[in-house]
Amino acid sequence: MEIATDYTMWALFARATLTVKLVMLLLVLASIWCWAVIIDKAIQYRAARREAGVFDHAFWSGEPLDGLFDQIGATPKGPSEKIFAAGMIEWRRSHRNDGGLIAGAQARIDRSMDVAIAKEAGTLQRGLPVLATVGSTAPFVGLLGTVWGIMNAFIEIAAQQNTSLAVVAPGIAEALLATALGLLAAIPAVIFYNKLSSDSDRIVAGYEAFADEFATILSRQLDN
Repeated sequence: MEIATDYTMWALFARATLTVKLVMLLLVLASIWCWAVIIDKAIQYRAARREAGVFDHAFWSGEPLDGLFDQIGATPKGPSEKIFAAGMIEWRRSHRNDGGLIAGAQARIDRSMDVAIAKEAGTLQRGLPVLATVGSTAPFVGLLGTVWGIMNAFIEIAAQQNTSLAVVAPGIAEALLATALGLLAAIPAVIFYNKLSSDSDRIVAGYEAFADEFATILSRQLDN
């Protein structure tokens, strides 16, 4: 009586060769890493948007800028506060003891906020290269496991000198599982990389728009 072959994912993994097993484990770990990055970025971006909304309301509430800066203090917490604080710190440093302004204040204020924006952009985009790397390489890593598995399946066929489906199917199924895992890791990574990159660009664009508006306000005060 012929014993039915187990084709569950665990059984396919258990019967695979060591090389294919390592490929599968690598792809599973890459997928877990990607989902960790995705969840972390989603939480971070939501917090950044919420912080920007709260700060924007406070900034345009009509309260004097010096008073708002004193409330934030020397160690701002949120990204918007850090950009605002960078401009205000340079604004205050640009005043001489007699109350006059040091030449080139506007350019220094702009550079200070640009540096702060660049730092926040780097924080927002940290981890996204992981998604890009997994999205572009996981299918090929899975294909490597498939090729290796099929090669061993043909070797087994040659050794048994039997080309029946019962002999061929298990080895082919084990090999194709590696490709499936590669696609399961790559597809979410590509989708969320594009979405999170777009979200990051929009958040940074909001910071840049605020910096331009803030610089315009300070420039008006400089002219006065």
